[in-house]
Amino acid sequence: MTLTAEQVAESLSKEADDALLSINNVEVIFNGVILVLRGISLNARKGKITALLGANGAGKSTTLKAIAGLLRTDDGEITRGSVTYDGRDVTHTPPDRKVRDGVFLVMEGRGIIQDMTIRDNLRLGAFTRPGANVETEIEEIYRFFPRLKERKGLAGYLSGGEQQMLAIGRAMMAKPRLIMMDEPSMGLSPLLVKEVFGIIRRLNRELGISILLVEQNANMALKISDYGYIMENGKIVLDGSAEELLQNEDVKEFYLGGGEERRSFLNVKSFRRRKRWL
Repeated sequence: MTLTAEQVAESLSKEADDALLSINNVEVIFNGVILVLRGISLNARKGKITALLGANGAGKSTTLKAIAGLLRTDDGEITRGSVTYDGRDVTHTPPDRKVRDGVFLVMEGRGIIQDMTIRDNLRLGAFTRPGANVETEIEEIYRFFPRLKERKGLAGYLSGGEQQMLAIGRAMMAKPRLIMMDEPSMGLSPLLVKEVFGIIRRLNRELGISILLVEQNANMALKISDYGYIMENGKIVLDGSAEELLQNEDVKEFYLGGGEERRSFLNVKSFRRRKRWL
């Protein structure tokens, strides 16, 4: 069925109303010459888990850094487009202000302070909330991560899975409305991957936290997500509900191990004209 212009406009309007975060035609350049994001647009919906998938080098981490305001640390900048959070333009808002407003990035590699204790790492998460009842809130974090309460000593002695739990717990201490997670399954065993993804689902279902999830484990990410986007070469090449993407034959072939060899969306010359890509 072909949608009329009015139906398309109505659908886009409803999608914008549901979005907590919107990226609108954003371009990012590094070192003044390297174009990494090529007009990317996506929405992270209120109270939902949104997956951003793609191969290494597709631009996923750069997208999260652009949202968080951390591009300058890598000599990058947004040269076109806008980032909107809760109806406000936050394209050039400083990163500390974004954390105070409820946007927190759990970076690839966890980023915990290894020579500090677990409790002190968690306290850091509440730094932007003076007057918070930190000790009580830490006990609430331990309800989600009982293993952290059992561990003593410095955070650097935790296992990879425990460090990921600590990084997520630190994000929770900031009381965010949106948590962005960059490759939370990286370096974890299959059993720990399943546990971490279960925790992510609980954060969303029990606390109502919106989550923008960057992952290479497309199968696991889509199983807990509500909506998904696929990136290649700095552009969004496909989006849809998680169920639609899981059932899409090309997604199965390219990302879910449904074919003998992983191909690229860029080689599918007609994907924009095929109905299943619309």
